[in-house]
Amino acid sequence: MPDPIRLRHTVAQAVAAFRNTPGRRGRIVHLDQPGEVLIAGDLHGNVENFRRLLEKAQLGTHPQRHLILQELVHGPFGYPSGGDKSHQLVDLLAALKCQYPRQVHVLLGNHELAQWTGQAIAKNELELNDLFRQGVDTAYGAKAAEIYAAYLELFAVLPLAVRTRNRVFLCHSLPTAARLDGFDKAVFERETHEDQELRPGGAVHALVWGRDTALATVTRFLQIVDADLLITGHIPCERGFEVSNERQLILDCMGAPAGYCLFPLDRPLSQRDLVGCVGLL
Repeated sequence: MPDPIRLRHTVAQAVAAFRNTPGRRGRIVHLDQPGEVLIAGDLHGNVENFRRLLEKAQLGTHPQRHLILQELVHGPFGYPSGGDKSHQLVDLLAALKCQYPRQVHVLLGNHELAQWTGQAIAKNELELNDLFRQGVDTAYGAKAAEIYAAYLELFAVLPLAVRTRNRVFLCHSLPTAARLDGFDKAVFERETHEDQELRPGGAVHALVWGRDTALATVTRFLQIVDADLLITGHIPCERGFEVSNERQLILDCMGAPAGYCLFPLDRPLSQRDLVGCVGLL
């Protein structure tokens, strides 16, 4: 484990870097310059897939390439004495953001939202927030409370979406058709949110929790955010990706195969183009 004092400093630097990311306006990052994007699916603590994505991204030799990650926490990897090890991926991400502050982005997912706001989230009858906290306690002992507080500060500044110059919109998920009726797109423009926006019924909660992949819903959402194509995660994909409709691509990077999409920003793209840019780890 990294030294807790140094880690606390690294996470604080990463928080500042997320806030000051070039192109960030409110909780959306606009990628307005030519270059490329490599976006991955949900990682859920998979450090090995994270390492392999870094090998694919080669950020140091491709300064115009952006790496977009999502769903870092709440995975199947645990300590023998108990607790979730996915905080280790948060540690690595914080260091990476400090190293490449302009190129690295993380989309807020429903699991980070749940951990940040303390909303219960369970799987296989296990409370995932408690397991994450237990893992931090196991790793950092007497300094665990400070490290955990730093993680929550980090989750609180993650962007909700990234928008590219060629009109691709990237977010963890999208609201259901019923939630779109009252969805306020200004949620992307606000740097902070009222508590009710983060809870069930609120715009941020609806954005990261919805699982509606109907073409009509996706088309309507894209009209609201003024984009042509949508890339999301949130939904498990046996083959690492799914083409759920003619305007959306879903990626999953939790297991194997793990899906990512490496696409250019310098020209208009069709969904066929995006699917052609999908790779597997």
